Amino acid sequence: MKNISKIKRKIRTRAKVKGTGSKPRLSIFRSNKFIYAQVIDDEKRQTLFGLSENNLPKKEKISKSERAKELGIMLAKKALDKKIKEVVFDRGSYQYHGRVKQVAEGAREGGLKF
Repeated sequence: MKNISKIKRKIRTRAKVKGTGSKPRLSIFRSNKFIYAQVIDDEKRQTLFGLSENNLPKKEKISKSERAKELGIMLAKKALDKKIKEVVFDRGSYQYHGRVKQVAEGAREGGLKF
């Protein structure tokens, strides 16, 4: 039952959010340990690039939320290197809260526009 509800939420969100070549979709996946982010062009059905917390430099005693914000900043830098300035944010089935929100704020801080 829980998975069905999660899938329904994801479909509802995805129906409203489409990524194009000029404005790709920034998709978030959150597990208990890590958070992952991908930039996707839905027209070509191609993942342009993806990052996870495993790509971040190791720091001691840093919270998951702070790591998520660093991931957003790093993602924005990589997107700007590939000449992507605007994205559509896809939170998937997750609430815009906590680590998902921190990734979005970090990406905005890094220079991406939503």
